[in-house]
Amino acid sequence: MRSRLVSVIGGSECTADESALAQEIGRLLAQAGVGVVCGGRGGVMEAACRGAREAGGLTIGILPGEAADDGNPHLTVALPTGMGEARNVIVVKAGEAVIAIGGGLGTLSEIAHALRLGKPVVALGSWRAVSPEGGDLPVIQTTTAREAVALALGIQG
Repeated sequence: MRSRLVSVIGGSECTADESALAQEIGRLLAQAGVGVVCGGRGGVMEAACRGAREAGGLTIGILPGEAADDGNPHLTVALPTGMGEARNVIVVKAGEAVIAIGGGLGTLSEIAHALRLGKPVVALGSWRAVSPEGGDLPVIQTTTAREAVALALGIQG
């Protein structure tokens, strides 16, 4: 049986609150038996991996560069791609859902890719997606780690 994966995305630099949320999300995913896939670097990505690893979970980093050593120290698997930001598509494609925490334009691009791929996106203090026609796109806004994980995993609270 293959491991379930959820993509956790956000800034390579983040606030203390975003870091705490990401770490809790990583922990909750691991406790649910779900692996974390991310961009493998610092900030939100590192915090999510730290939480998952502390709970004994699987963490996979899809790295932009050529060296596995460029990944954060909490990765179980570091996959260097040499693709730069193009690896964002792989990050969101790998998970069954995406949880976005804060973030800048890189996070926005990952949200856009996830929506194009039909992946559920749950956001905590992150981008709100609006279509050119003015309607909201299906980005689910929430404020707690527990609710974000439940929504990403399709669990009805």
